Amino acid sequence: LALVFCRVSGGELFDRIVEKGFYTEKDASTLIRQVLDAVYYLHRMGIVHRDLKPENLLYYSQDEESKIMISDFGLSKMEGKGDVMSTACGTPGYVAPEVLAQKPYSKAVDCWSIGVIAYILLCGYPPFYDENDSKLFEQILKAEYEFDSPYWDDISESAKDFIRNLMEKDPNKRYTCEQAARHPWIAGDTALSKNIHESVSAQIRKNFAKSKWRQAFNATAVVRHMRRLHLGSSLDSAG
Repeated sequence: LALVFCRVSGGELFDRIVEKGFYTEKDASTLIRQVLDAVYYLHRMGIVHRDLKPENLLYYSQDEESKIMISDFGLSKMEGKGDVMSTACGTPGYVAPEVLAQKPYSKAVDCWSIGVIAYILLCGYPPFYDENDSKLFEQILKAEYEFDSPYWDDISESAKDFIRNLMEKDPNKRYTCEQAARHPWIAGDTALSKNIHESVSAQIRKNFAKSKWRQAFNATAVVRHMRRLHLGSSLDSAG
């Protein structure tokens, strides 16, 4: 057994965005393209990350054109033949509906998380949020999210369509990494060049200081928590 470590010194994704003076949809599209390429490689190798979030996306170096590295594989799992994943794990807010519903799931959960990340990169706040965990989980289970005005007024319809296809409640209809990489917002020229830095960075500062968005959870904690919140009826209606 050999362990290979890579020194990553460029800092977290959010920090880099906040520090920039200019940030556009095209920048977000480029970032997501890198994530899609990396996760597509993982999926081809049979690896499901299961905890994709901005805090786990790190810049390799301080260089302006530094590549993005995916970190923290503590919850990752090999997707083997006949090996069904059903463990509830991930980070609240980024986890796919089928995980919260305690149903068997696949690598499609990573694609949902990429959709959540893309959403945040374009507005600076999460698509699902509530101080009450019960209500948060219900939002995710129903895939209830909006492109709120005024934060999304200057964002292209192509970007919204891209997100909708990744944040699709039905994992069988959800975009794969390969499909997402072919979307015009990634592969074409539909991503806008308007500077959205002021709005996005202000929302990032406001919304992502809360530790609950950084903390992953394990199966036992989730099941116990959901039982305590009496979400059984919600799971049935959302399933």
